[in-house]
Amino acid sequence: MKELNQNTFSQAISDNLPVVVDFWAPWCGPCRSQTPILEQFAEKYAGKVKVYKVNTDENGDLAMQYGIMSIPTIMVFRGGELSGKAVGVQSMSNLAQLAGL
Repeated sequence: MKELNQNTFSQAISDNLPVVVDFWAPWCGPCRSQTPILEQFAEKYAGKVKVYKVNTDENGDLAMQYGIMSIPTIMVFRGGELSGKAVGVQSMSNLAQLAGL
């Protein structure tokens, strides 16, 4: 999964496919639990969804811009617009529902 930063975020979320973004940090235990689920999700729905990660420690401005208060926070964008949000570790089925798959 590709990491996004302040410079790459806007372009990445403007895709026509649903874009799932995981706001996380390396020290966050639940975030580490979410990663393998996201990797499986990205593999299962390859070509139907794009999946990225944003390290909130390295990209505090993005975290503030999107009001990230707890991590992991998963956000889904369609055409650059926020279409869904969930806080905490999400299952494959929750991710699919959030992304509209």
